[in-house]
Amino acid sequence: MSLVWFRRDLRLGDLPTLTAAAESGDPVLGLFVLDDRLLKPSGGPRKDFLFRSLEALNEQLDGRLMVVHGDPETVVPKVAKAIGTEDVHISADYGPYGRDRDKRVGEKVTLVETGSPYAIAPGRIAKSDGEPYKVFTPYSRQWLEHGWRGPADTSAKTVEWIDPDEVKGVRRAKIPTEKEASDAAAGEKAASKQWKEFLEEVSAYDDERNRPDLDSTSRMSVHLKYGTIHPRTMLADLGKLRSEGAASYRRQICWRDFYADILFQRPDSARENYVKKFDKIEIDSGKHADELFEAWCKGETGFPIVDAGMRQLNSEKWMHNRVRMIVASFLVKDLHLPWWRGARYFMQHLVDGDLANNQHGWQWTAGTGTDASPYFRVFNPITQGEKFDPTGDYVRRWVPELRGEEGKAVHTLKFGRPKEYPEPIVDHKHEREVAIARFKAL
Repeated sequence: MSLVWFRRDLRLGDLPTLTAAAESGDPVLGLFVLDDRLLKPSGGPRKDFLFRSLEALNEQLDGRLMVVHGDPETVVPKVAKAIGTEDVHISADYGPYGRDRDKRVGEKVTLVETGSPYAIAPGRIAKSDGEPYKVFTPYSRQWLEHGWRGPADTSAKTVEWIDPDEVKGVRRAKIPTEKEASDAAAGEKAASKQWKEFLEEVSAYDDERNRPDLDSTSRMSVHLKYGTIHPRTMLADLGKLRSEGAASYRRQICWRDFYADILFQRPDSARENYVKKFDKIEIDSGKHADELFEAWCKGETGFPIVDAGMRQLNSEKWMHNRVRMIVASFLVKDLHLPWWRGARYFMQHLVDGDLANNQHGWQWTAGTGTDASPYFRVFNPITQGEKFDPTGDYVRRWVPELRGEEGKAVHTLKFGRPKEYPEPIVDHKHEREVAIARFKAL
């Protein structure tokens, strides 16, 4: 018998671990471990999507997914022993906790790593001298030249599955439910359906991807987060197309690999500045800073595009990527608060919260990460709104106080500010100068 331990690969199609497990010809037990070290810091929306994805996977396996609760270091070897195997097939995990966990589990069983959640696994791309890339553009060039494998031809029929009822001496757990749900459809079938629908519109992606007022993004990030689809499958489909939109979307997949590589090389960057000199930058704290943070969280800053983004996050558990950058810039450059406060709030509320993407996306905007010329980039929330929400529809959708404002005037409120909508909590022009001065002081 053999064991496949599912983690961030909750699918059966394009799953190389199944190919590896099938080589022995032995029946396979599918296992998922409910690990409190991962569940407790996860926001409700992410747990909800995880649990619903597990339900979908279990349904694909006709109820033969074994779910247990506990520390993987203890329960994985216990399950392996119960079925008489030492080989545990996994997709490699490159996150800080995942690497440490697998090292500990690997001291008790043989972990057979096949594949990863990325098109090109972290550590595979490096400079000629072996040093990792620190800037996206040269990394992306080599990423394209390196190429990636085609999808693995796997399905539920690739192996013979063991019924968990036949496994004795191991306490099984029910798949939990979560009250704080999101609207994102979960599971491999939902991921495939959503991806196919997006491919029909991908030609417009390059032109429309920065428009939060349009439903032009794929919303595949949550499926990539939990592996209900693999980027290799997506790249294979994109490779059949020749549009600028397809090329632009492929670049976004590259960004995902790049940030995973950065986190792999520098695990400390999940909590600390990637560029250490920025540790000395002046940040605000105290009661007033906390009040500003609370206004930002609630979407009550008096800046329409910022408030719309935060209200979308609080309602949908998702936010358009352009708006993520706008609200992040506002928190760090206008309110002078540390990026990790915002990053933590995102991880608590985003259904697609991914450690590498989230933390390094925040650092890119904050100017403390992998950008060559960071400090003078300060997004103007008014001009950003006018440029990327030119009709004002996005703001009106999420800020009902402003639904009486027509067109792009909703961003400037030049015809008057409704009394029920708050005044700006800061003067952007002044705070921009403060932010730049603090960077220059370093």
